Amino acid sequence: MSRVIGLGLLLAGLLYPFAVYFGMEHFAPWQFGLLLGSLWLARALTGVRRPGSLWMAIVAIVFCLLLAVFDSPALLRWYPVLISGFMLALFGLSLKYGPPMAERLARLREPQLPAKAIVYTRQVTVAWSVFFFCNGLCAAALTLWAPLSWWMLYTGLISYGLIGLMFAIEWLIRQRVRGHP
Repeated sequence: MSRVIGLGLLLAGLLYPFAVYFGMEHFAPWQFGLLLGSLWLARALTGVRRPGSLWMAIVAIVFCLLLAVFDSPALLRWYPVLISGFMLALFGLSLKYGPPMAERLARLREPQLPAKAIVYTRQVTVAWSVFFFCNGLCAAALTLWAPLSWWMLYTGLISYGLIGLMFAIEWLIRQRVRGHP
């Protein structure tokens, strides 16, 4: 059940900008808050306890409650900023309280990392932290000053393209670092 809820949250997050853009004519902001808040609450109650998972769920539930109480269309647009903030916190705090997030992910494939790889994964974690900071900043600026269509374009398409580009660039750099052509 936990995986289904996690998948639901992932899909809700990916489709959220489009749901807001195309759904605002048919649904009130409080309905978005209720649906999203229900998913986060279900995750908090059934999910595996990982560092940070409970506080992220609580912050997201509070956001959804505010959305439901204030029923504000402007508040709807802050969810992608919140998600970027979560990702920044996960990656950034892992630099302080280690091991860095990229190292954790790398150890899933290769448990015995060489010292060179540990240094590299730390740099990758810093790069992702900077990325999520900039992504959140762009989403916040679009939330405050741009038309809804620009916000939807960036948070629903461009930011995902940038994430893919970041993965691709990191993969190419990793191949060079590992000595593969």
